[in-house]
Amino acid sequence: MDLNDIIAQLPYGEPFLFVDELMHVDEEGIIGNYTFNENLDFYKGHFCGNPITPGVILTEVMAQIGLACFGIYLLGSDLNNGIAMALTSCEIQFLKPVYPKEKVTVISDKIYFRFGKLKCAVTLKNEAGHEVCKGTLSGMMTKEI
Repeated sequence: MDLNDIIAQLPYGEPFLFVDELMHVDEEGIIGNYTFNENLDFYKGHFCGNPITPGVILTEVMAQIGLACFGIYLLGSDLNNGIAMALTSCEIQFLKPVYPKEKVTVISDKIYFRFGKLKCAVTLKNEAGHEVCKGTLSGMMTKEI
């Protein structure tokens, strides 16, 4: 599967698409990146005068790349419009702030994928290669009822 095809199959769009590029994917993991546009609405009110990317948005970036994109790849030809995706659990440690205009890279390594549930160890790094946040994310991919 082509990396751009994976992004095209995501159920997200602007302004809630947090994937710019996928650099690598295989059966064991995925790597992708996103650059935070300084004009995103949440920067207007999240620490006025010193905008910082909210942790929930960092978690969403990790989930979109590390779970949703990776799950699309793992499902391959089994993926169709009848599949629903949902984050089921997360445990994230936040280590450093992310500011507007910063580019981050997500590295996700599969812990397991079975019965439609994907669990991964996910790390988000800044451009300097420092860990910004890390933890585990799980999600379900099931047929909609």
